Amino acid sequence: MNRPTKTKAPEGAVSRPLFIHATQALGAVLTFEHPADAVLSRHFRDNRELGHRDRGFIAESIYGVLRRLRWLRRLAGDEATPRMLLLAWLARGEGWPMRNFEGLASATERDWVATLKAAEAGAMSLAERADLPDWLAERLLAQMSEDELLALAHGLNRPAPLDLRVNLLKADRDAVLARFQTDGIGASAGRLSPQAIRLAGKPALQKHPLFVDGSFEVQDEGSQLLGLLVQPRRGELVVDFCAGAGGKTLQLGAMMRSSGRLYAFDVSDKRLAKLKPRMARAGLSNVHPVLIAHENDAKVKRLAGKADRVLVDAPCTGLGTLRRNPDLKWRQSPAAVAEMTAKQGAILAAAARLVRPGGRLVYATCSLLAEENDGVVDAFLAAHPEFRVCSAQDILSRQGVALETGERLRLLPQVHDTDGFFAAVMERAGGA
Repeated sequence: MNRPTKTKAPEGAVSRPLFIHATQALGAVLTFEHPADAVLSRHFRDNRELGHRDRGFIAESIYGVLRRLRWLRRLAGDEATPRMLLLAWLARGEGWPMRNFEGLASATERDWVATLKAAEAGAMSLAERADLPDWLAERLLAQMSEDELLALAHGLNRPAPLDLRVNLLKADRDAVLARFQTDGIGASAGRLSPQAIRLAGKPALQKHPLFVDGSFEVQDEGSQLLGLLVQPRRGELVVDFCAGAGGKTLQLGAMMRSSGRLYAFDVSDKRLAKLKPRMARAGLSNVHPVLIAHENDAKVKRLAGKADRVLVDAPCTGLGTLRRNPDLKWRQSPAAVAEMTAKQGAILAAAARLVRPGGRLVYATCSLLAEENDGVVDAFLAAHPEFRVCSAQDILSRQGVALETGERLRLLPQVHDTDGFFAAVMERAGGA
């Protein structure tokens, strides 16, 4: 099989078999029955002959289609097949010249592509211009102006950079940056988080000695600020209430210098299983993964009123991560949002019971929707007068992070070049 060159180079024509692979994978993704990354992982497992560049072409092309799906359907027609959408993306999104389609497309298809290259999209609705479903554009428009919405959409339609978090137990940022420079890996210090490194490209680092020895982890820079809002200290009892695979758990453990007790709760045994080898690599001995059935599990209630700090990185629609997961905007729905907000409220109320008097509670999501963010927090505060809001901006400022965020943290891709995050910091009355 011929290996393609970089997809953005017009001279980088690909082979017919590779184009067929991309079409098949795109067809599976566009059913929206499963997350796009899971569909791609399965396709690559089933077709191990595909090399690194082949996989890169397939993934980047599919994610390009997902990001600009409304625009492409406007150009190619609402009934366009996955093959037609892929041709349209390569012609208009990647700017391929006609010679690159020889050998890939039939004469009839090449005539269609030539017409498409000259076509105008015509007058488009705001949702079409933003490449968002109508319902989502309407929800966001209630929170911002049209210009702000289009700027947000543009930010969400750009691929996300690759960020790392330096493990403070094993390394410091300057040492890791120096090693990367020696190894010819382009990288720079993060703009927001003092623990962050931003890579210039997306090198494969799984076998790099500093990854193997636990000196760094992959973690979005915006996500790292959530750990700074929790601000755990040595010797404390800290709970990561929705730990998942443990990215933020590892950060909290390192900030605690592997002292005290850090409970990682989650309802998924599979996710917690992924955390355990990461804990060992990171050199953490204070983390206690705990499988729970639900937020009111007896294992949770045993810690009532004992935790110094509790992080609730709540399950959410994930709409702030569209740079990485563009399929989410097509897979979510108003019904899913309503279901999610009910779950978020219940989880936050349960987690709050663990906080000791004077302790800190941090509620966070990677959603852009007010219903999942301010709506959940405001309803919680109205029902729990013993909690008061603390200024996220002040907490970050005291840790050397100069960020004008106001009382509640709001990160946006077009402003901060991170995923979209929301966080509110609350303190329980009654401490010394």
